[in-house]
Amino acid sequence: MNRKTFLYYLSILILSMISPAIYAQDKFSKHELSINLFRNPSIGLEYRYRSISMHGGYYLTKFESGKTWKFIKTGISYWLLPIGKKSNPSSFYMQLSYLRGLNRDYKGMNAFSADIGFRAMIWKGLHARLGVISIVADGKPVKVNPTPSINYTFFFD
Repeated sequence: MNRKTFLYYLSILILSMISPAIYAQDKFSKHELSINLFRNPSIGLEYRYRSISMHGGYYLTKFESGKTWKFIKTGISYWLLPIGKKSNPSSFYMQLSYLRGLNRDYKGMNAFSADIGFRAMIWKGLHARLGVISIVADGKPVKVNPTPSINYTFFFD
């Protein structure tokens, strides 16, 4: 994926985040605090108010087999299309994030990412996410990777 294509999809993502039709969803809890245990959105914390969340933490990824890239990651997520009749339903999400490289050829570099995926509620606050992330940085090709995770959320209404 080239930079122009990435920016096109990023524009669609942003426009869909501000669409009034999406804001009509009201099945989400009022407040959530998530402990993110692995990779998505990062190893860290996430706070959600209704359908918008902020996250921050330590992000690991592999662009090549046997090598790990490390980042500090912070960003915003938009939650949409809740599925099911549970009080805390499974749902889709979209994320935009800022990353700061900590090692390898990204050390000290600024990068940005767009991520889309699905959060499946497993039991009470335990859930799994599966998504796809695109990472873009100056002078680097766009990187696309899967973003699985296991997390636990505390709900507050």
